[in-house]
Amino acid sequence: MTDRFTAASALLLLAPLALMVGCNRRPLAAEQDTAGEGALERVVADHPQRTTLTLSTTQPGRIAAFEETPLYAKIAGFVDNVLVDIGDVVQKDQPLAKLSIPEMVDDLEQKEALVAQAEAEVKQADSAIEAAIAAAQTAESRISEAKAAIDRSEADHQRWTSEHARIEDLAAKGSVTKKLEEETRAQMQSAEAAKREAVAKAESSRAAYREAQANVGKARADLGTAEARLRVAKSDLARAKTMLAYAEIKAPFDGTITRRSIDTGHYVHPATAGGDVPLFVVARTDVVRIFVEVPELEAPYVNAGDPAQVRIQALESKPLDAEVVRTSWSLSEANHSLRAEVDVANPHGKLRPGMYASVTIRLDERPDVLVLPATAIVREGNETCCMCVESGKIVKQVVELGLRSGGDVEIVSGVDEDSVVVLKQPETFQPGQQVQVAPPAK
Repeated sequence: MTDRFTAASALLLLAPLALMVGCNRRPLAAEQDTAGEGALERVVADHPQRTTLTLSTTQPGRIAAFEETPLYAKIAGFVDNVLVDIGDVVQKDQPLAKLSIPEMVDDLEQKEALVAQAEAEVKQADSAIEAAIAAAQTAESRISEAKAAIDRSEADHQRWTSEHARIEDLAAKGSVTKKLEEETRAQMQSAEAAKREAVAKAESSRAAYREAQANVGKARADLGTAEARLRVAKSDLARAKTMLAYAEIKAPFDGTITRRSIDTGHYVHPATAGGDVPLFVVARTDVVRIFVEVPELEAPYVNAGDPAQVRIQALESKPLDAEVVRTSWSLSEANHSLRAEVDVANPHGKLRPGMYASVTIRLDERPDVLVLPATAIVREGNETCCMCVESGKIVKQVVELGLRSGGDVEIVSGVDEDSVVVLKQPETFQPGQQVQVAPPAK
């Protein structure tokens, strides 16, 4: 009688405990709450819950400037003027320092004079071409004159040849005197000589024309040479200007001077392959990079575009929303971690290079999935399973797992929302064992 009263009292005590389970938990089946005898072992069990499972990682981060450039001298010289100091905000191409290099100034003036000389030679060569062309045109006109002279002398020669033949015939008949015949012969010979002279002058005119044409070609070649010398002179001048421009050290981008190592009068020289000290260091800080080293086990989940939250240790402010912008993709050989970079806007300059940050990266998110605590999972060889309670007995159920976040594990298959799963120390129970179900404490 007393035993029955005790068992009934226990059941009355367990009933309100089942009703006190959280809002998202469903009450266990009535037959599982009614254990048989008081000697049965009690198990903590409950239904799998549906929730949004989020996998994230929180790692320390280091803030660095988005860009940081050390500036060195390109040419040797003495510092004439230092225009900025550390902490100064500068604009792109703003002069930071000026070097004094008098010999390069002199060299620039010499190069400018050589350019002027070469330009004059080009003009002179161009004028020579015009003169040569005019001479060729004159020679060509003389060829025409020589051709006309040949035509005239040819006509005179034909006329006197014919006249001589007629007079010679009359002289043979005695109609004219011998002297007249000799005079006409002399005229014929004179005409013949004039013809040869005209032909010779024509040949001389052609030779003069060919020479004038050659002079035109030479003048054009001289012009090409003069233009080439001008291009060389201009190139030398441009190089001298470029080199002299290095006497002014300029900011490569908008940023802040974080280091200065020169004063007026210092002698500077071009940087070598060694550890030369930069004249200035300029950092771009309107945007900063935060470097995060993600452990190997979480590295496969990190991708560009993943949401992130940044907490700055030195600033008491709410977390900053950001995202992963880029990753190294490969893991470091030193510590087997993946470098991820988060870019954060820094318009007010509160985030400073060298500060530490805590970065939480959301690696994955599974909405409305079935979840069990990791303590409910048992691994047996290659299988993962859990112990369920059916009609007061333990039943082993093989399950397929998905995402794991903290102490929760996604259940892909094997159990559903109506299953009653042992939540604590499931490995201590055997299939078929009779148990008494107790809901988990809130």
